[in-house]
Amino acid sequence: MTRSETSHLWLLPERAVDSFASALGGARLLSAGERAGLDRRLTPGARRRHLGARLLCRYALSARTGRPLDHWRFTAGVHGRPEPRPPHDGVRFNLSHCPGLIACVVTRGRGCGVDVEPLPAAPELTDHLARRLAPAERAELVAAAPGARGALAGELWVLKEAYLKGLGTGLTRDLGSFALTRRPGGRIAVHDPLQPPDAAARWHFDLLFPGPGHVLAVATEDGRPGQLRRTDLADLSDLTAPPGPPGRAALTDLTHA
Repeated sequence: MTRSETSHLWLLPERAVDSFASALGGARLLSAGERAGLDRRLTPGARRRHLGARLLCRYALSARTGRPLDHWRFTAGVHGRPEPRPPHDGVRFNLSHCPGLIACVVTRGRGCGVDVEPLPAAPELTDHLARRLAPAERAELVAAAPGARGALAGELWVLKEAYLKGLGTGLTRDLGSFALTRRPGGRIAVHDPLQPPDAAARWHFDLLFPGPGHVLAVATEDGRPGQLRRTDLADLSDLTAPPGPPGRAALTDLTHA
């Protein structure tokens, strides 16, 4: 692995989950624990997004490594972050989903985190977030025009959560314990007193707007501008289910850039 290696972001619209699952073999690819998690989801939308996320990470990992879809099993870290079991060539991934969209980022040998949320943030989330931000971020949010506050809150939320997911802590850490600043040229820097200065400086952030209703952030350790490759999955409604787990060639047929 070289530090110039690209990261890969995969996006799956929720409307395409049913056809995506049918093409890949559905819940039979999931472990017993993942199927139990699927059964615990109380609404059709929650079950759809859970299944889509669990299949999307297998799809993305297989596309990166060439391993078959039914190869993948996972273990949870201290704070619940899933990792491939056993490790394979340093490949890492992270998942996020919200109504309408599922995202997965894959790297090799580098920490990574992704978060996607509806845009603009709901007023109650904006008010809740404002109380938890670092002082400079709170001031920025308060100073924003009322019509722009929900969008700014959504951006801050996904950036902060992507970073914490990249570290592996998730929301076990206080959102106000570190701060994000925007620098000339659009670069986003993190100031984290709990990390060595050189470690915090290695994190690169990509802030994306996949559509008018979503905002997404990717945090990548040792990342660089232009290293994130994005693939939006096509509408798969016209595909028939393959006879078995698709290989590398079949995976290519399911996507468009």
